[in-house]
Amino acid sequence: MKRNLTLTLMTFAMVAALSGCAVGPDYKGAPQIDTGTAFKEAAGFKQANPQDLAPRGNWWEIYGDSTLNGLMDQIKVTNQTVKQFEAQYRQAQAAGDVARAAYWPTLGLDLSASRSQSNTSTVSGTGGSQTTVQRSAVKNNYGAVLNASWEPDIWGKVRRQVEAQDASTQASAANLAAALLSAQATLAQDYFQLRVIDAQKVLLTQTVDAYQKSLTLTQNQYKAGIVTRADVAQAQTQLLTAQASLTDLGVSRAQLEHAIAILMGKAPANFSLEAQPALTATLPDVPAGVPSDLLQRRPDIAAAERAVAQANANVGVATAAMYPALTLSGSGGYQGNEWGSLFDLPNRIWSLGAGLTQPLFEGGLLKAGQQEAEAQYDATVAEYRQTVLGGLQEVEDNLATLRILQDEAQTQDLAVKAAQDSANLALNQYKAGTATYVNVATTQASLLSAERSALDLQQRRFTANVLLVKALGGGWQASQMTQNQTASAR
Repeated sequence: MKRNLTLTLMTFAMVAALSGCAVGPDYKGAPQIDTGTAFKEAAGFKQANPQDLAPRGNWWEIYGDSTLNGLMDQIKVTNQTVKQFEAQYRQAQAAGDVARAAYWPTLGLDLSASRSQSNTSTVSGTGGSQTTVQRSAVKNNYGAVLNASWEPDIWGKVRRQVEAQDASTQASAANLAAALLSAQATLAQDYFQLRVIDAQKVLLTQTVDAYQKSLTLTQNQYKAGIVTRADVAQAQTQLLTAQASLTDLGVSRAQLEHAIAILMGKAPANFSLEAQPALTATLPDVPAGVPSDLLQRRPDIAAAERAVAQANANVGVATAAMYPALTLSGSGGYQGNEWGSLFDLPNRIWSLGAGLTQPLFEGGLLKAGQQEAEAQYDATVAEYRQTVLGGLQEVEDNLATLRILQDEAQTQDLAVKAAQDSANLALNQYKAGTATYVNVATTQASLLSAERSALDLQQRRFTANVLLVKALGGGWQASQMTQNQTASAR
């Protein structure tokens, strides 16, 4: 008995020692990629300081619009796409718990009760006086047995599976953050576009009023014989065109309002946004920092890096499948014919066992599985690097857009001022009878076009600003992946 116990302890010590290793490559961190030391298009932009690079949290508050802030507060809990990614994150967490369960042995309790009958025949007597006697016996059988089975993680297969699933869970957390950031950025873009339409409606309303006064003036001059019927027709055409443009803006505004409702997780019929006479939001400076910051500040890049870690761990899983698997099993309990005495010492039973399984020939299946995992790893590395390059391009694009649009806006402001002066001069000349209404109509049309172009530029600058914030990761940091996972585990 002592020898058996010693042998058992030695076996478990050997298993424990072997369990310290894990086959397959260890993850060395994110693949290397040259991001450059500075953004090409950042020349002239505000330089970032450490405070600028701190997590911004509610990044949309930099625009100073209370209505937008209120909408953003709701989107996290009502947007259905965000809810979908949140559910997928919880699914990934549960899958991680499933993977970790393989560390532990499985236990099962087997309770049984059966009743059987057996028949026997006996022959008695001698010679011709023999008789056969039939006897039957009823037997009860009761059992209570505890079964245990455990496959030690000798080659680290389970550890690699847990490592892969943890990376998948963190990638899912990053995907959730990316979905939320995308919804927030889309909401901000739609909101600013809607507010610019409100401003355009105010502009067109004022223009219609001005054109109505010009038409009245022209009609009075026509009655006095100063101008021709053609001038009246020109003034009417100009007025009606402006009214049609004003009406057409209602289509775009309604569509944007509906889009915002869907982002909020509401039916369009249950959502409305009051018109605002002017765009009250301010256009802030957004420091870009350095390109390497994107690796920590963009959730899509973090998700791609975690996919690389997962693929690396899967190579270890595929490698471990080529090694022998050891299974330890045991059972203990009681078995007897009487329930009342079932747990007496004579009814005790037990067993211990071990099994070793080694693949010998599978037609190259396991080797092909390892090669497939390695190829998948290479694919995720390329995808990670492409995601980083795409992120760098988005930042550069929007930096360039903001810089160029700022110069364009300054020129457009001068164009609006010049068009305003020209329209005033033409109207005064018309009133004095030294110019035709064609000159008035032409200069007023140029003024309206210049003012609408200025508003369009304003909307494009806000859109580029939002896209730059999104391209920089909003207020997200890669550390939030592990923080969320740790909080959920607690």
